[in-house]
Amino acid sequence: MDLSRVSIREKLIPRREPYWLRLGVGQFIGYRPSKSGVGGTWIARYIDPQSGRKPLHALGDYGKLPPNERFGAAVKDARAWLEHVDAGGSTKPITVKEACERYVGAPADADDETVSKLADNKYDAHVRFHRHVYSDPIAPLTLQRLTDRQVRHWRARLKAIPVNVKRNEGVTRERSESTLNRDMTPFRAALNLALENGDALTARAWKGPLKPVEGADKSRDIYLDREQRRALLDKLAPDLGIFTRVLCLLPLRPGALAAVRVAQFDSRRSTLTIGDDKAGEGRTVPLPAATVAILKEQSQNKLPGAWMFTRSDGKTWNKDRWRQGIKTAVAIASLPANATIYAIRHSTITDLVISGLDLLTVAQISGTSVAMIEKHYGHLRREHAAAALAHLHL
Repeated sequence: MDLSRVSIREKLIPRREPYWLRLGVGQFIGYRPSKSGVGGTWIARYIDPQSGRKPLHALGDYGKLPPNERFGAAVKDARAWLEHVDAGGSTKPITVKEACERYVGAPADADDETVSKLADNKYDAHVRFHRHVYSDPIAPLTLQRLTDRQVRHWRARLKAIPVNVKRNEGVTRERSESTLNRDMTPFRAALNLALENGDALTARAWKGPLKPVEGADKSRDIYLDREQRRALLDKLAPDLGIFTRVLCLLPLRPGALAAVRVAQFDSRRSTLTIGDDKAGEGRTVPLPAATVAILKEQSQNKLPGAWMFTRSDGKTWNKDRWRQGIKTAVAIASLPANATIYAIRHSTITDLVISGLDLLTVAQISGTSVAMIEKHYGHLRREHAAAALAHLHL
């Protein structure tokens, strides 16, 4: 059946079974005329050579296009889906909400006990999805048919949401570009995982719209010297103080340290294994004597599965629980107002690079790539190299 010609499609008798056109082995595009006699809908069908299954994929009516352009657009979309299925992709469409739930590893309505067991980055994603995705118009949209326009509209809605500065007092501020980046990061990760798992045809819908704002996170590049770090520690509550002190001794992400359990600390070998981090694979960090002494004290009388660091009320640390304490201490200690707990990691990495430690080791300890260390800290090594070369002058 030649479905490319408008005159032929207009003469087709409306029926439930589409009129099919073969595109390839086991690959078809179908057209179902409207009972009103105007236009119709397009469908793609795949015949699995192994199982014999014949999954269908609704393409739509392409009503916004002129009649003579609808066939070409439908074939293009049909081929994309057919190639996706032929490569092992999912034939069952999932929604944006389901993609987010799969990324987190918990449903949107998960109970408190389930949520409390999530890794720090997944807990953060769960919270952000509840705030900005699950109740948004984008949530029920089918991932395979998601468009860049829909994602751009989501981003615009997110940017327009004010940030609560003092929640109880109703004080808000405009959402900064750095906050926008942090809100978009887990959403982008969830959609990329869905693509990797075969639940999406392409990343075209979100690759551009969810691109982070460059240079927005420079506040995390604030360097706090040793005296400033000591001043910060002096103004912190005891529970947050010990947690932050270890961050001053090890270039770890706060979330990674918060996820450490007692069993990950080996006092005999003076090592700490980091198994839950943005870096992905676990790594073992060698510890100096002073750090070993702190971890011994923190793990005393605790079971192997217990958290190494907790608040005074026994709850685990996360960004919502350390943010205000750090902010208050920064103000009291007269430190740069935009200094955060992440500035400590930047400061410790800076010290390691300046001390002359090779960049590979710095990268391994801090849980990032050599390329990223070179990008953000390589200039420090080059400055030292220039100074050393200056001494060669005759």
